[in-house]
This record gives sequence, structure tokens and C-alpha cells, in this order.
Amino acid sequence: MTTTPQPNQTPKADGVKSIASQTDGFTFNHTMLRVKDPAKSLEFYTGVLGMTLLEIKKFPDMQFDLYFLAKLTDKERSDLPSSPKDLAIYTFRQRGILELTHNYGTENDEGFSYHNGNDDPQGFGHICFNVPNLDEAIAWFDQNGVEYVKRPEDGNMKHIAFIKDVDGYWIEIVQAELSAGL
Repeated sequence: MTTTPQPNQTPKADGVKSIASQTDGFTFNHTMLRVKDPAKSLEFYTGVLGMTLLEIKKFPDMQFDLYFLAKLTDKERSDLPSSPKDLAIYTFRQRGILELTHNYGTENDEGFSYHNGNDDPQGFGHICFNVPNLDEAIAWFDQNGVEYVKRPEDGNMKHIAFIKDVDGYWIEIVQAELSAGL
């Protein structure tokens, strides 16, 4: 097996291995969150966070649908493939895709909710968005009535916010230049 050492400028930690050549071409594509009501979740992720819906896969026999979103640049949006097949291939070749999974009927069950991963027992924690200007992003979230777990001025970790989506999942909001010193 051929391996490539991790780059010299990256942190060192126990357990980190060299990169096996067999993994060349692998792309971390997406993270999946289960959502109660796809319309409400899509409204939040497209309207508040500016994501683009790239692909929908419906599985009525198994009673669930999948929605794939990405945070694209203006150029990426204008250069999207026009055929559904090419757009699907494009979607699965990207990095940082968010897959929302809707199991039929949850939207009609008033008492239904998913575990957010941060309540006990803890597991999944959050996803993260980098923003160009944290203050402007906070103003946008305030304007849109977004619920906070933590505002940037709260707690010991300044210059970082946590908001909630409509299902209560946590979303970390950072500005790279401010977070580099954390």
C-alpha cells in the first residue's frame, strides 16, 4: 500500500495516519439531518442561510424523501448543469452538501421531534457556516427571527454564535478571521 504523509503544516495528534493512495479521489460529500417538515426546513436553509436545492430523491415505497442542498457562489449557481442527470452527478461530486431526510407523516404529528444531538445523551453536535461578516450575519438572523443557542457576545468563546434550525439542530456561525484565535 502506498501512502502520502499528512502535510507538515497540519496539526499533529495521536491516531492520525498517512493518506492511503486507495483513497485518492474520495470526496466527503454530505451530512444528513432528519427533518420533521421539509417545507419549513427548506424555507430556513434556502431563505435564511442562502443554500441552493440541487437534488430531490423520492422513495414513496419506503416513505421518505431526500433533499440535497449546497451553499454555492453566484458563479457556481450560474454554471449548474442543466440536465437532471448531470445535476445529480454534480451534486454527488461536491463537498459540503447537506442532505435533509423527511420521513412521511412526521410533519402531521404535532408532538413529534428529532433529538438534536446536544441534549442528553449527547451525540451529534452541529454543522457550521463561515460568514464574511459575523455582525452582519447576526443582524440578518435577528431580522429573520432565528433562535439562538449562543450569541457571539455570550459565554467564554467570543466571536462565535450558535443558532437553531426549525428542528432544533445547532448551527455554528463563525467568521474565519475572528475564529482563528479561538
